[in-house]
Amino acid sequence: MTATHTRPAHTAKQEWATGLTAFAAVMLFLVGLLDIFRGIMAIAEDDIFLTTRNYVFEFDLTGWGWVHLALGAVAVIVSFGLLRAATWARVAGVAIAGLVIIANFLSLPYYPVWSVVMITISGFIIWALCVVQRGNVFELSEERPVYEERRPYEKRPPA
Repeated sequence: MTATHTRPAHTAKQEWATGLTAFAAVMLFLVGLLDIFRGIMAIAEDDIFLTTRNYVFEFDLTGWGWVHLALGAVAVIVSFGLLRAATWARVAGVAIAGLVIIANFLSLPYYPVWSVVMITISGFIIWALCVVQRGNVFELSEERPVYEERRPYEKRPPA
């Protein structure tokens, strides 16, 4: 007697969804970590930042440092939730990536090239989290089922 294994219809979609979620989690972790470093640099009033006069959204450099530090810390925490495939983390990830885009846009004159890089990466994070359908994500820590594949040269057993 042989057991028949049926393959679920969405296995390939689930693998892509899991991959995109893992991509978003890792990228959000990196964005958060880099934002933490950027915040520490700004709080320490390092000479790496430009000072622009008459900028509409002008804040004290220390104020921007605290904004980036807080966003970075929340982004790192949310990235761990994304690795657990939690729905709250997908929503929070999109929100945090959006806030990172806004914060980097507003602090564009202080560190222009890096702000554009962070805006681009955050845009990819939002795309990766929004393109995945809700039920298609495997939890990244769980073991995926292994399906028996038949090679084209193998004969099927008689039914």
